[in-house]
Amino acid sequence: MNREFWRGKKVFVTGHTGFKGSWLSLWLQEMGATVTGYSLPPPTNPSLFEMAAVGEKMRSITGDVRDLPALSEAMKNAQPDIVLHMAAQPLVRLSYKIPVETYATNVMGTVNCLEAVRHTPSVRAVVVITTDKCYENKEWVWGYRENEPMGGHDPYSNSKGCAELVVSAYRRSFFHTPGCAQIASARAGNVIGGGDFADDRLVPDIVRATQSRTTLEIRHPEATRPWQHVLEPLSGYLSLAEKLYSTDGSKFAEGWNFGPHESDAWPVKRVVEGIFSTWNTANISVQFGTPTEVHEAKWLALDVSKARHGLGWTPCLPLTEGLQWTAEWYHAYLKKKNVREITIEQINAFTKKIVER
Repeated sequence: MNREFWRGKKVFVTGHTGFKGSWLSLWLQEMGATVTGYSLPPPTNPSLFEMAAVGEKMRSITGDVRDLPALSEAMKNAQPDIVLHMAAQPLVRLSYKIPVETYATNVMGTVNCLEAVRHTPSVRAVVVITTDKCYENKEWVWGYRENEPMGGHDPYSNSKGCAELVVSAYRRSFFHTPGCAQIASARAGNVIGGGDFADDRLVPDIVRATQSRTTLEIRHPEATRPWQHVLEPLSGYLSLAEKLYSTDGSKFAEGWNFGPHESDAWPVKRVVEGIFSTWNTANISVQFGTPTEVHEAKWLALDVSKARHGLGWTPCLPLTEGLQWTAEWYHAYLKKKNVREITIEQINAFTKKIVER
């Protein structure tokens, strides 16, 4: 990832008010990019977007990706060089409650984003962020590769598989001639990091249990996921965008996995124990194995060989260190320290690790 590449670039980010979108927007600002964000209001209260004043050094537009005219107008006015599409309904369990909204946002939102790009000639590179859950899960103990079939048992996972098919169809139908924008999709694992306050996510649940001194309920303690600090996949998205923007960008216009080292695919119970070892959780009681009424995969991992060889990207923050960084962020938050400062400090520390690597 080339920090200087981003200086002065005009970047359009959908979903910039969310957890990952806020980290990404701050990182782009730190590198000197001109950032325009298009998103609904922050999805949680509190939110990283508001606490870290993410919107102060960018143009922040309140809008819905399901509204094609508004999205097209915003992108046309921004005239971006690069589009990073992150807007989504991102929760598995919530997708069972609002399946229509999940499909409308994740599938038609992607269609609308690519349609807006199609009518904005300034765009040279597009990265559409989906998920590791887009694959047809067969409970394999090895990582999924980019050529595995799309699928998904639940509405969220399936909608992201559909979004991948949308990207493929648009790329082959509208973005295959010389001089057009180059489009790729990016699939990441389960992210952790400071500033996540969503429901039904492990770290936020632990934070809430810490604050309220209530029982922490862990539904599937043995479920294994590819855990990674939020900055890991973001670095992959940025690296991929740089390649797409280059003169031979068409070589990179396809799907890419950005996951952790194989050794960092941990069961939920081990992650909980790792978090407990980093901060004072003496007042928390834990209940494992609470029955759940919805299906959730037992085993999920990503093979990142393609990104390693094709992009020169590899994860550089071991999960143990990622857990420590996450704990430090929430410690600062609970002590009412400056959230923006610690977020930028961690971004800069991560950037230093990339340079050293």
